[in-house]
Amino acid sequence: MKKSILLLFGVLLCHELFSQHLSSQTSRVDTLSARTLYERISKIEKRTDKLNLFLHTQASVNTYPGNSDTEQPVFKMNQFRLEIKGNVNDRIFYRYRQRLNRDDVSESLDNIPLYVDYAAIGYNITDRFSVFGGKQSIAYGGMEFDQNAIDAYEYSDLGSRLHGAGMGVVASYWVTHNHQLQFQIVNARNGSFEELFGETDRSVRPPKSPLGYTLNWNGGFAENKLHTRWSASLFHDAVDQNRYFFSLGTGLYLSKFQAFLDYMYAREELDEKGIISQLAYDAGHTVRAMDTRYSSWILQTDIRLGSQVNLVLKGMYETAGIAKANNEYTKGKYSTAWGYIGSLEYFPTKSTLHFFLSYVGRSYRYTDRAFGAGNRNSQHLFGGVAYQIPVF
Repeated sequence: MKKSILLLFGVLLCHELFSQHLSSQTSRVDTLSARTLYERISKIEKRTDKLNLFLHTQASVNTYPGNSDTEQPVFKMNQFRLEIKGNVNDRIFYRYRQRLNRDDVSESLDNIPLYVDYAAIGYNITDRFSVFGGKQSIAYGGMEFDQNAIDAYEYSDLGSRLHGAGMGVVASYWVTHNHQLQFQIVNARNGSFEELFGETDRSVRPPKSPLGYTLNWNGGFAENKLHTRWSASLFHDAVDQNRYFFSLGTGLYLSKFQAFLDYMYAREELDEKGIISQLAYDAGHTVRAMDTRYSSWILQTDIRLGSQVNLVLKGMYETAGIAKANNEYTKGKYSTAWGYIGSLEYFPTKSTLHFFLSYVGRSYRYTDRAFGAGNRNSQHLFGGVAYQIPVF
């Protein structure tokens, strides 16, 4: 089979050239090579790669120590996604994924429901160069963003607010067998300007071309034990007002120890993330913030304690501030946030199926600029099961 089939630029990245960690929304186990439910039930080997069907599931029972306002314990389906992908032939491939537990409201700009993560077709022009068009994941760097959602028990504040998917096109080029460059153009938002930003300063006007541009580098070093996922993005949010986002992810992947360090920085001339704006809204103000700055550091380690037990430790440090005073927003830092996560996982088989017990602690500290917001802490204890089910 030609190498071009494997050039799926962050959507179906090749297992032989990279490890699973460089594909978009990866899993810990290569489920494309696992036996599907169809094969187990019918006892017939699936002989085509044209259709691969998965169910991404994560369910848990949840309790929130110290929070008397929340009903607990409660059972919850955290992740429930259907994914279909495959290679039509040596040149053409596709991917479709939707969230089965999300509203089916179509976005006014994309004209596609928000629950659809992927609806795109790709074409391998050469063994090194390919294009992929349709709704797709934005080619951000960072290992947290690349994780399969069933493995990410809690995202950073900045990561959870990323404009994660949009209509557009991405071109991918393999510089060498383990270094890949991607250039992507997508819609800067899914819906209308008013739906995203609400009331803005009188000087702000919607852009004529609400597009975003991302340059991404995925690298592999030291026999693919060391990986990089770095990116720089620019989005046109309003006339003469842009959003700049940088994400630098570096990961170390050994047989019994894995770790990654992410750094994300967002400079927004109009507050797209809305973290600071929400503080003002809670205090009765209505105008969107401008010239916001967000940063995030994330460190995660996965330690294999045995053949079937895994320990995940994750720490997060994030800040939010205003670079230039505007309307009711004064210049300076508004908040500092910490996150602490510990998860114990048990894998009964050599598949993505695992049971987990997780603890999440979050701490938020606000300055005098933050419209009277009070410091707060939260805890979340939950246990359940996660499985990327290879159905067909």
